[in-house]
Amino acid sequence: MKKRITIFTIVLALIVVAAGIFMYTRSQARNQATQENSAAVSQAKTTRQSTKDLSGDHDVLVVYFSRTQGVWNGPLEIGNTARIANFIQEATNADTFEILPQNDYPDDYTQTTRIARDEQNNNARPAIKGDLPDLSGYEYIFIGAPVWWGEYPMIVRTFLDAEANGLSNKTLIPFTTNEGSGLGNTQSQLSSQFPQATVLDGFSVRGPEAANSQADVDSWLKQIGVTQ
Repeated sequence: MKKRITIFTIVLALIVVAAGIFMYTRSQARNQATQENSAAVSQAKTTRQSTKDLSGDHDVLVVYFSRTQGVWNGPLEIGNTARIANFIQEATNADTFEILPQNDYPDDYTQTTRIARDEQNNNARPAIKGDLPDLSGYEYIFIGAPVWWGEYPMIVRTFLDAEANGLSNKTLIPFTTNEGSGLGNTQSQLSSQFPQATVLDGFSVRGPEAANSQADVDSWLKQIGVTQ
């Protein structure tokens, strides 16, 4: 009888030990799997973060119309408005798009002003050379030109009308060069045509002063919150 009890006790002890070993091994396996899974998740997160390189990513576009001939202080090597566009581009790392007319304006200043007046009186939309940009990837869009008869040249109106859908929900920022009219009605024009857009305070400088206005442009960009 005692022998049977001893054998039973030994068998029971072996079962308990085996069960303990099994539970310990299972627990270790679970811990290892959890650690491996956590490491995999962490690695996946790191990979997703590191694959997106933002070094060349920007959401600013500078659209401008500028002239080197037929201007008050011309002819010029670089147009006055083009200089301002370049200053903005340097400060914001923006893309740029220059509005070029399908039919060039005259080299003579007086003739150009007459054509500009006729285009305005006729509410003309002069043709733009080449394709227009895709605006879908931009948040801030600067729109610059010389002020002609108190407003944007009508060729800029061509751009605004053609890109109306793409501009409607953007942040629009006018900038101009002038001979005494400042921004003209460019800012109110953008607000009126694009009521769903955000129109920030614009910048204007007299044409002959454009080349030396980089510090003023930088200060303005900080004031409107585009740069820091």
